[in-house]
Amino acid sequence: MNDDVASTVGFGAAGVLIPEIRSVGIVGAGQMGSGIAHVCALAGLDVTLVDIKADALPKALATINRNMTRQVNRTLISEDLRDEALLRIKTSTDYTAFAEADFVIEAATEKEDIKRAVFKAMMPHLKPECMVASNTSSISITRLGASTDRPEKFIGMHFMNPVPVMKLVEIIRGIATDETTFQSVKALAQKLGKVSAVAEDFPAFIVNRILVPMINEAVYALYEGVGSVEAIDTSMKLGANHPMGPLELGDFIGLDTCLSIMQILHEGLADSKYRPCPLLVKYVEAGWLGRKTGRGFYDYTQTPPKPTR
Repeated sequence: MNDDVASTVGFGAAGVLIPEIRSVGIVGAGQMGSGIAHVCALAGLDVTLVDIKADALPKALATINRNMTRQVNRTLISEDLRDEALLRIKTSTDYTAFAEADFVIEAATEKEDIKRAVFKAMMPHLKPECMVASNTSSISITRLGASTDRPEKFIGMHFMNPVPVMKLVEIIRGIATDETTFQSVKALAQKLGKVSAVAEDFPAFIVNRILVPMINEAVYALYEGVGSVEAIDTSMKLGANHPMGPLELGDFIGLDTCLSIMQILHEGLADSKYRPCPLLVKYVEAGWLGRKTGRGFYDYTQTPPKPTR
C-alpha cells in the first residue's frame, strides 16, 4: 500500500478500506481552527474554513499567513509551499460550503450545547459519506456523535495548541465509531505529520485528565496561600522542568476552558478531587480568562506580565 494512505484508497492495518480524504472542512476560525487549517493546507488538502462571524475569517487567514511565514524564515518550509498552501484555504460563513468535503472537523467553543447546535445546523449540508470529527478536549464523543445523523462516522480528533508546533493528536472513538472512520483518521493524522495517541472515551481523555487537574491544584495552592503566583510557577519550571508554570499555562489555555474541563471531570467522574477551585471560578466570573483577555493570573498589559495576586 502507498505510504500516503490518507490521500489514496487503500487498506488499513485491520484490513479495512480507507476512503480517500482530499478535502477538509473546519468549523471555527479561532486559534484551534486556524491551526488545523494551517497543517491541513500544508499537507496538500483542500481546506474550507467556516465561521459564523465574518470578521473572524480574514483574521484567521492573516494568522495562518504570519505563522507560515515564520516557518519560512526558520527554513522549515519553502516560500512556494507556503503560497500553495494559502491558496488551498477557502473561507465561508455558510455550512453549504462543506457540500463536497470528505471530512469535517468541529473546533467551536468548548461548550456542549454550542457543539450540538453546530452539528444540527451542519449535518444537512454534508454528503452521506462525509466523516465528522470534534476537536473537543473533554466532552463525550459518544454523546456528541449521538446528536448527529452519522454516529458511526463520528470521532474525536483532539489537536494540541499551538497546532502547527505540537506533534500530538488524541484520537477518541465513540461507542458507535466504525473501524473505517478510525483508520481514516489515524491515517490523516500521520499525513499531517502528527503522532496519534488513542484514548478511550472518558471525560477529558488523556492529556487534560492529567494536565488540567494539575493546573486546578496550582490554583488551590494559590487560594490557600501555599505560595504566590510567581513562587508556584517558578517551582514547577525549575523543580519539575516544565517549560511553563501551571498558572501561566492556565492563562495560555484560557481559564474558562480550564474551568469547563474541571466541571466535566467533576460531573462525569463524581470524584471530589476534581472539584474546581473557587478561585478559578472567581477569575472566570470576573472575565479574567488569561492571555486572550489580557488578564488572568498575570496582567498581560504590562511587559513583562505581572502577577495579579
